[in-house]
Amino acid sequence: MSNQPQNKPVATEQELNDILRVRREKLAKLTEEGNNPYLVTKFDKTHLSADIIANFEQMEGQRVSIAGRMISRRVMGKASFCHVLDGAGQIQLYVKRDDIGVDEYMAFKSWDIGDIVGATGVVFRTQMGEISLHLESICLLSKSLLPLPEKYHGLTNTDIRYRQRYVDLIVNPEVKDTFVKRSRILKEIRAFLDNRGYIEVDTPVLHTLEIGANARPFKTHHNSLDLDMYLRIETELYLKRLIVGGFEKVYEVGRIFRNEGMDASHNPEFTSIEMYQAYSNYKDMMDLIEEMYRHVTRTVVGKDVITYQGVEIDMCSPWERLTMVEAVKKYAGVDYNEWATDADAVACAKAHNVELDKDEAATKGNVLIAFFEAFVEDKLIQPTIIYDYPVENSPLAKRKADNPAFTERFEYFIYAREMGNAFSELNDPIDQKARFVAQVEAKRKAGNMTAEVDEDFVTALEYGLPPTGGLGLGLDRLVMLLTDSSTIRDVLLFPTMKPISK
Repeated sequence: MSNQPQNKPVATEQELNDILRVRREKLAKLTEEGNNPYLVTKFDKTHLSADIIANFEQMEGQRVSIAGRMISRRVMGKASFCHVLDGAGQIQLYVKRDDIGVDEYMAFKSWDIGDIVGATGVVFRTQMGEISLHLESICLLSKSLLPLPEKYHGLTNTDIRYRQRYVDLIVNPEVKDTFVKRSRILKEIRAFLDNRGYIEVDTPVLHTLEIGANARPFKTHHNSLDLDMYLRIETELYLKRLIVGGFEKVYEVGRIFRNEGMDASHNPEFTSIEMYQAYSNYKDMMDLIEEMYRHVTRTVVGKDVITYQGVEIDMCSPWERLTMVEAVKKYAGVDYNEWATDADAVACAKAHNVELDKDEAATKGNVLIAFFEAFVEDKLIQPTIIYDYPVENSPLAKRKADNPAFTERFEYFIYAREMGNAFSELNDPIDQKARFVAQVEAKRKAGNMTAEVDEDFVTALEYGLPPTGGLGLGLDRLVMLLTDSSTIRDVLLFPTMKPISK
């Protein structure tokens, strides 16, 4: 016979209603007796479960106090065992009637799984070898009015897990590890940049203009000013204003909002980290991002080679660096330099069944980008930097002096996924104004009549932006990578969800 736990039938609606009724009746009785647990304001705990277990040899025989959620209980007449889950793990409690008193023991037996308790006792090891607390006292700190999902067939539906993350964290404690690691990753990125002289800043979330690349913003309304506003889709333009103002190294950990689709690597709100350094260029940003990933991986994960979705990825060896032209030639066997005209490029695309958004009106740069997306991106499993992008899709990057059809821009890819984007920042206000105007005209032709040129940013450039390297990365995708999470929803505590219709 299998020794695996057997699934119990899921409770019927009537059984669930009975459970809810009984729990509320217990709360009413506690309140009538003057023991309303919701009136408790504090419990002086001295230790976390993990600390006790990790340091058992030094703590054996010591008196400690812990607090947490009761997640199991086994009553055996005059003595009982239960497990309590706290912020660091779980520990077993041994509760004996003769030690805590008859009334207290009877009260303990009436409590429910999920209740929050505080307990004081002596650290010991049971005959079965489990580190536990032999209790002197236990009290109820908060009443759980809803039952937890049963351990073996409980909260497995991912939709419910994301909607009720608070329950997910209780019944699937390993989920918490992902978010602890997320916090460590962000801490190490901040430390890395701070140690290199960068200053962390905050810039506005609400914008008066619909600006920025091709992303669609969320629109809102400021009542006092009677003004439509937009949630930011990037932090870039304000950070570059600060470089104009005299800051030489700045970064922002910013919440970004994009009114677009959702999939395994996209959520409408996400966290970006953008950094800008005066008197540097995109080659400096290449070195910076490699050093940062090497530092974070070794510090947080503790090794150079990680496993993501079953694939080993070497995060710390020198990353391959290819121009977009070189990458397309390597993986598609097509040489951009052999296209004499735009028509040649379009004909080549048709010969290779590469779809073009602009079809006959496509330029050589448009075609190169299409070849890259069709033949290259899915091959970039190991960390790879792709640089020198066509000017057609790089409105904020500086043109290459020796080849103005291309810009000093790079993106880096891991596991066939774009992880970040960097430029030698465009600091020519005349060129920038012309690109903004072209961008706005394209949006208006597509039906977006609210797009405008950010004239204030152009004014800032007219005061003089020094040569600057800038880089932006998606924190959530990095956390996905370092926690082996297949979807962005697994690394967001509360991902965007469509409301349940009533």
